[in-house]
Amino acid sequence: METEERKFPIRVTDLHKGFGQQKVLDGLNLQVPEGETLAVLGRSGTGKSVLLKLLIGLTTPDSGSVRVCGQAIEGLDVRRLNEVRKKVGFLFQQAALYDSLTVEENVEFPLSRHKPMPEAERKKRARELLASVGMEKDLDKLPSEISGGMQKRVGLARALALDPEIILFDEPTAGLDPITSAEISELIAGLKKKRRMTAVVVTHDIRAARTFADRVVLVHEGKVQAEGSFAELQDSQDPIVGKFLQDGC
Repeated sequence: METEERKFPIRVTDLHKGFGQQKVLDGLNLQVPEGETLAVLGRSGTGKSVLLKLLIGLTTPDSGSVRVCGQAIEGLDVRRLNEVRKKVGFLFQQAALYDSLTVEENVEFPLSRHKPMPEAERKKRARELLASVGMEKDLDKLPSEISGGMQKRVGLARALALDPEIILFDEPTAGLDPITSAEISELIAGLKKKRRMTAVVVTHDIRAARTFADRVVLVHEGKVQAEGSFAELQDSQDPIVGKFLQDGC
C-alpha cells in the first residue's frame, strides 16, 4: 500500500508566520501530491517566498506543521534538517551562484559536498546536468560573464545535482525578458515530463505558470484563497480570484 509520504511529499497544515506586527501566513494549508508541479500565485507580499523558506527550514513557523518527505521539519536539529534538505532542490530567485566559481564548478559544488565520487565522475555528472539545461558550451565562464537567464539555467542544473525528490522554484522568470522567460518556463515543463518530479513554483507570472503547472494555488492575505486548474480558477465567482486573473500580476 502506498504510504502517505509517497502520495504527498509536501504537507502544510495550519501554518502561521509573522514578522513583528506583520502577519504573513495566517493558517495556510497545502498538500502537493507526488509528481505534481504546483504553481503558487499571489501578489507581492502575500507570503509566497516565505512559504518556500519554511519548506526547507530556512525560517521556522510561529505555529502549524510542515512535513517534507514524511518528516515534520519544525524543531529538527541541523544534522537531521540537512538530511531532509538533500531531498530538496532549490532554485533561488537570483540563482545564487558562487561568483568565484565557474559554471561547471557551481554545479559540481553540491556533489563534492554530499556525494563522494571520483573527480572524473563528478565532472561527467555536472556536464550532463548542464547539457540538460542547454549550458554545455559555457562550462568555464564565471556567473558574471553570462546573462540572467543563463544563470537561472545553471542554478537549475545545480538544484538537480543530488537527484532531489522535490524541487522548489522562487520566481524563476522574475527579471527576465519575455523570450527568456518563455524559455525557462518550457525548460521547467520539459523537466516535469522527463523526471516526474514534485515541484512547487512560486510566481506572479500567470503566463509562465500556464506553461508548466498541473495545479494552481492563489494565496491572499496569508491563506489559500482558491486552488485548482486554470480552467477552474477562471470559472470561479470569487471576485479576488477574478481580479487577480484579470490583472495578470
